[in-house]
Amino acid sequence: MKKIIKSISALAFGAAIFATSSSSVMAADNSYTYNYDYWGDVQDSPDAYTVTNVYTAMSFGLDMNFKNPQGMFVKDNMLYICDSGNNRIVQLERTGTEEFTVARIFDSIKGDTDVTQLSNPTDIAVSDEGDIFISDNGNARIVKVDSDLNYILQFDLPVDSNVSADSIFQPSKIVIDTAGRVYCIATSINQGLCKYEPDGTFSGFVGATPVTFDFVDYIWKKLATQEQRQRMASFVPTAYDNIYMDHEGFIYACAGGQEEADLDSGAADAIRKLNLMGNDILVQNGEYPTYGDLYWGEGGGYEGPSYFTDVTVFDNDIYVCLDKNRGRLFGYDDQGKTVFCFGGNGNMDGYFRQPAAIEHMGHDLFVLDSLDCSVTMFTPTEFGELIYDAIEEFDAGDYEASGESWTKVMELDGNYDLAYIGIGRSLLRQKKYKEAMDYFELKYDDENYSKAYKQYRKEWVEDHIVVLVIVILAIFLIPMSIGKIKGIKHEIDTADIFET
Repeated sequence: MKKIIKSISALAFGAAIFATSSSSVMAADNSYTYNYDYWGDVQDSPDAYTVTNVYTAMSFGLDMNFKNPQGMFVKDNMLYICDSGNNRIVQLERTGTEEFTVARIFDSIKGDTDVTQLSNPTDIAVSDEGDIFISDNGNARIVKVDSDLNYILQFDLPVDSNVSADSIFQPSKIVIDTAGRVYCIATSINQGLCKYEPDGTFSGFVGATPVTFDFVDYIWKKLATQEQRQRMASFVPTAYDNIYMDHEGFIYACAGGQEEADLDSGAADAIRKLNLMGNDILVQNGEYPTYGDLYWGEGGGYEGPSYFTDVTVFDNDIYVCLDKNRGRLFGYDDQGKTVFCFGGNGNMDGYFRQPAAIEHMGHDLFVLDSLDCSVTMFTPTEFGELIYDAIEEFDAGDYEASGESWTKVMELDGNYDLAYIGIGRSLLRQKKYKEAMDYFELKYDDENYSKAYKQYRKEWVEDHIVVLVIVILAIFLIPMSIGKIKGIKHEIDTADIFET
């Protein structure tokens, strides 16, 4: 029944947006930060992040503006920016809360290689040993150099039956694991991620997205002529837009734009979490899938659902997805529940013209705008830090402190569902099952309510076992005793009659 009511509520809300010809969710007109409640209604929220600074090339003392920057990478206190249009990479060192200094700028590499100049570098990754991997898109390679930029080896076009030998290798995004294996997204290759061994050998594709197709089109394609088939769209996996490797070695992949039909059917997978086998293991226990805005309209040049173009993952397993369609950031916890939504398209601080990449350093977020040629730095507010404190305290086993932090979050935002659920989870871990049930019930968390109720029922039975045994025995023994007494009385009465 709850699901039916929730669906009706969602439809009503969507109809209201359509009636007003809104170009985006209504929260965008009322609040910079918003969230969705159990019923799918937009709830204004205190800001989880605030803009600390917007950096341009001039902010770092560079004499040449960024040109079409496409990628970012963070390693310790270093921020790397792929200034793709200028064929260079800018390495920045964080020297203070908001201060960055230029550590170096490089547009070429050294050593025994035919091509030393970088051409349209679109992404970069740095290993724990200090080796640097560059997606040298214009030179059709991924190149590995040491910390002094000396050439080590390169990764070329995959040798595979699914890839034409005449194809031009165009690597766009890369990640590396602790063993030195390289995973990359390459333009025109939709078999999944290209995987390379540390020695540069191509070892196969990983994590291809499931192929979806219309059954009628499938039948028609079987019956069509060769010429008709060539004109029809092929059923192929969706190519990824971006990837990120978290602290545990799992790859988060952005599947880019989603079809509205898939969103309606629940088949959308805008973000995926891949294990070593390439299987999607992303947990989605939230009320809604992790695909960004639930409602959208058309107007202002923007239409359709959110388009996740990049993702970054904190050590507390919160992942933040960047929507390049409307310039928004969507944060989700490890259960797939929405933590925050904020941002938008525009020329003001905290808004974007063409967001291309997102990274984090600690809890601070950095968003690269390829059209505005700038990097926006976001710092958590008190509200945002309390959320992170609550999550991290819970993960550390300090359930009482986590409950206290969630209580402070609830005091700042009484409509924040995660606060109620977080308090309930902390009470559940403290074996305060009845109190936990009350918080889960307030936010319709059926799954956690069932867990708390199961434990509460077990505890209640254990505390009242003596009474229960007495009652059960009484239920059986009292009728038996009454029957026995009546039988004896009957025998006595019958004996008296015979004696008379």
